[in-house]
Amino acid sequence: MQAKKTSGLLVTLKKNREYGFVYRRGKSCGGHYMVLLCVFRKYGGLKAGFSVSKKVGNAVVRNKARRRLKECLRLYLPEISKSAQIIFIARAPIAAAEFAAIAKEMGYLLRKAGLLEGGKKQKAGE
Repeated sequence: MQAKKTSGLLVTLKKNREYGFVYRRGKSCGGHYMVLLCVFRKYGGLKAGFSVSKKVGNAVVRNKARRRLKECLRLYLPEISKSAQIIFIARAPIAAAEFAAIAKEMGYLLRKAGLLEGGKKQKAGE
């Protein structure tokens, strides 16, 4: 049974236990600017979390990186049809990166994780 496509509304992880679950059980895919942790669910749609540490920069730089990550994911939301909980962990080079480079890498990681069409298929039982 295929989950329905998500709307343009981004639903975020809020509770510490939600983040902890994804950190413990999630499969990771890494890139130059960010790391993606992903746990597939049977229902519930897509829930996303964003983690930007102090290694990235001061508060202004961290918030800019977080806003860019959220906007990139919002652009990919119509293409994501699976239910999952995901976390994007920003790496230090994201502070100087162009928006287009961040968006391109996010698309690559979403395909690699199996969330976008054209990526590797999710195995039964995951």
